[in-house]
Amino acid sequence: MFLNLHSSYSLKYGTMDIQTIVAKARALNIGQLILTDINNSTGAVEFIRECYRQGVAKEADDVQKGNIPYPLKPITGIEFKSDQQLLYIGIARNREGMRALNEFLSFHNIENIPLPDTAPILNDVFFIYPFTKKSNRTLKSNEFIGIKSDQLNHLYKHPLLEKKEKLVIWHPVTVGSRVEHRLHEYLRAIELNTLLTLVPEDAKCGCNEVLISEEELKLKFEAFPFIIENTQNLLNACDLSSYFEPGPQPMSKNRFSYCKEGEGLDKVLLRRIAYKGLENRYGKNNPFARERMEKELRIIELKHYCAYFLITFDIVRYAMGKCKFYHVGRGSGANSIVAYCLRITDVDPIDLDLYFERFLHEKRTSPPDFDIDFAWDERETIQKYIFNKYPKWHVAFLGTMSTFKDRAIIREIGKVLGLPKEEIDGFIDPTKERENQLNATYQKLAAVHHHMQNMPNQRSIHAGGILISEEPITYYTALDLPPKGFVTVQWDMYEAEAIGYEKFDVLSQRGIGHIREAVQLINSNCGRDIDIHDFKTFKNDPNLNAILREGQPIGCFYIESPAMRQLLKKLKCEDYLTLVAASSIIRPGVASSGMMKSFIERYHAPDKVVYLCEEMKEQLKETYGVMVYQEDVIKVCHYFAGLDLADADVLRKAMSGKYRSKLAFDELVNKFFVSARKQGHSEELITEVWRQISSFAGYSFSKAHSASFAVESYQSLYLKTYYPKEFMVAVLNNYGGFYNRWVYVHELQKTGAKVHLPCVNQSDEVVNIKGNDAFLGFTGVQGLEHKFIESIPQERRLNGPFKDLENFVKRTQITLEQAILLIRLGALRFTGKDKKTLLWDIYNYLGHKNKIINAAELFSLERKEYTLPELANSPIEDAYVEWELLGFPLNYQMFDFLKTSYRGEIMAADMNKNVGKTVRMVGNYVCEKTVRTIKNTKMWFGTFLDSNGDFFDTTHFPNSTPIYPFKGKGCYLILGKIVEDFGFHSVEVLKFAKLDIRMNPVAVD
Repeated sequence: MFLNLHSSYSLKYGTMDIQTIVAKARALNIGQLILTDINNSTGAVEFIRECYRQGVAKEADDVQKGNIPYPLKPITGIEFKSDQQLLYIGIARNREGMRALNEFLSFHNIENIPLPDTAPILNDVFFIYPFTKKSNRTLKSNEFIGIKSDQLNHLYKHPLLEKKEKLVIWHPVTVGSRVEHRLHEYLRAIELNTLLTLVPEDAKCGCNEVLISEEELKLKFEAFPFIIENTQNLLNACDLSSYFEPGPQPMSKNRFSYCKEGEGLDKVLLRRIAYKGLENRYGKNNPFARERMEKELRIIELKHYCAYFLITFDIVRYAMGKCKFYHVGRGSGANSIVAYCLRITDVDPIDLDLYFERFLHEKRTSPPDFDIDFAWDERETIQKYIFNKYPKWHVAFLGTMSTFKDRAIIREIGKVLGLPKEEIDGFIDPTKERENQLNATYQKLAAVHHHMQNMPNQRSIHAGGILISEEPITYYTALDLPPKGFVTVQWDMYEAEAIGYEKFDVLSQRGIGHIREAVQLINSNCGRDIDIHDFKTFKNDPNLNAILREGQPIGCFYIESPAMRQLLKKLKCEDYLTLVAASSIIRPGVASSGMMKSFIERYHAPDKVVYLCEEMKEQLKETYGVMVYQEDVIKVCHYFAGLDLADADVLRKAMSGKYRSKLAFDELVNKFFVSARKQGHSEELITEVWRQISSFAGYSFSKAHSASFAVESYQSLYLKTYYPKEFMVAVLNNYGGFYNRWVYVHELQKTGAKVHLPCVNQSDEVVNIKGNDAFLGFTGVQGLEHKFIESIPQERRLNGPFKDLENFVKRTQITLEQAILLIRLGALRFTGKDKKTLLWDIYNYLGHKNKIINAAELFSLERKEYTLPELANSPIEDAYVEWELLGFPLNYQMFDFLKTSYRGEIMAADMNKNVGKTVRMVGNYVCEKTVRTIKNTKMWFGTFLDSNGDFFDTTHFPNSTPIYPFKGKGCYLILGKIVEDFGFHSVEVLKFAKLDIRMNPVAVD
């Protein structure tokens, strides 16, 4: 009887989640129910699955009690609205009908065409129009008029009585109760961005739009039995059971066969390509690698993932071949030798003792996924390749669903209540939390927020997940078209996993851009071709490992941050395996648990490590008895407790919070203890091992993931070590590093390169390097318009260097303001004139309304020359201009701005000779990090450069630094004690003050 049901996926409208709706319906013994969310089908398959799940559970319960089970038949559709006005409700008769509805909505979403007022002609779909007093439209065979119980009196002498077979019950369901209707009003106010009291009545649902029993609903229509019969007939005509095969999982033919001939040929092709890659990676005679290959292929074939590997291989092959793109395959996929041999990853799973079960095993129920990184400006090319290769409706981006979980929603609630901004700011200020708890208004806001918490707020797009489906995706969802320009499903990765889709993560990162461009620059500037994939040579290079050991890999992916540099120096890291471990233990969970400190201590004194038992020693000797990786959890569960590798990974995943069934989890824990006892271990030992596993597993990191990062780090290290100039130029041009831009310019200068300010006759859009000369690009010049950033170097490349100021103005058609900006920065110094003379000249050229036209002149008239007085210009004046327009002075150190010539008692290089002493140092601020102590007080870590250009780090404890110590860019006088921690030296700050600088002479009267 319920043809129009809204869930909370009717965003900022419905209030009930799918699970609640189904539970309420079953409690009311409702037999059939149609979910019709507004302009979306996000919850359709979830609704079908939940009806099945709760039905099975109730049936088992009823059978046990001797009752007759009462099934709930799920039906789905879509409610179509335009500008808050209901147009019609589409109801799917079957699976094909749901696809038709989804494709109809998708077409209008993608083409940005308004929905028509009249329903389309779709087979296998019923359409319901809302009843109005003037309802008298011509209805097709599959179209009906829905009438509410409080509208029945309008039927008197209404023309529709002549079309009795077209009238059906319309009882919309939107809220869980009349009380919950208030929550609906808040949602509507937030959606409409208006005050709660100003929400129009026609923008809200009725107070009676709640689920009631079918008997109660039929009573409301008892005077019109034909309406009840029509409604029942419509419901009976719908059947979506084909979405399910026997069992709780939806039946989806979504796994795309790579070969048209089907899965059989997929298996043959994957084996052929994998074994060819095996020979390239391991040689012809490596029985251990062949055995591992066979084991993985057996599981891949068993789980029907051959096409998944082949499609990923095809993406990588296209990137490496036609596009010449560099990629990094990371994540748990790097645990696979098949992936390694297909060149999806560059991590050798045998060399690192990586477990394939971390990626895929017989008992895994969720699809695996590869994370493939490309350069930030190349990813879209790969995405377009995927979307062009596979048919329409068969490929789409994965969506995401943001929820009302942030405290910022309190701001939205406050706005709809009409509270002033200052009061709302106070309510979301964490320092006023105790005070707010006593405020009645805040309590009201908090109560509304509590009810909204975790409700869907808005749909968005996944960072890089792409779905490829054997059958049209529109069987399962309608599609959106976000601003990014690729069609996107209307649900997230959890729903995709539940349906059975595996996603292809095509991601991006700036570090790959650094490597790609550095290789290109080395070729153009040095005439050398670099095999950046020669990782086996890189990892054994003593020069690279020396940079690691000293903790100075500025610009290198993942290892340049202050925290990572400190860790590398404390470990005296000089090999790949140690870097892999460091990439894992630097993560916040491991570091805050104390495991990072334990690892460092044991690393320096391995002979003092006491292992719990022989199995723990054997499996954790590489990490000195400390569990560092997710794979360590699997190893311990397998070798210590005797679980098979599949169960070990299921248990690991469960402990990380990704296992939803507590009962199943408890069974696994019990299995661990029972199996461990069978191995002969004492109860005390088993309990302690379990404590260590369970305390670590929640924030562990995949070793394969760390290894992938470490490979990329070594590639960056190689480029930085042997081609530092080209590498730092590439870092500057791809942005995205840990530090501000000036730090990388400083590093480029340290390589010996001569770095020049932008010049219209030498610079490009980005930084370029020719021999030893690097010219900053126009990108990054504050205030310079994008069209001139592109057009100036483009004009020079097409028609040669600019001859003089007038020639430059004519050819670029630059404006007065933009020309002044370039002159102030010195970008027209090629003219041989000083800046102030050029400023005089540019006003002479452009200080009037008419532009100088770049056209052929019949006569070239000489301009009148003026004799100007000598116009003085100082270096500090130029430095202030560079600071203003570039964000940093290029040829003038920050120290040179200081009023004092004092540069500190010691330099960073002398810290090792002054451990335990209280000293004064002067440092140029680089960056900072704020952390909270166990007592919830704040402390800070700072990074500085001394006047020699060397880094040093500071620690600011709460007792010595009660308030925020930093006051922006500049130089600071630091009084503190030099301390050492495993060879890493830093300053524990006692006093701290920013030093005064000389004023810009132009600004001084």
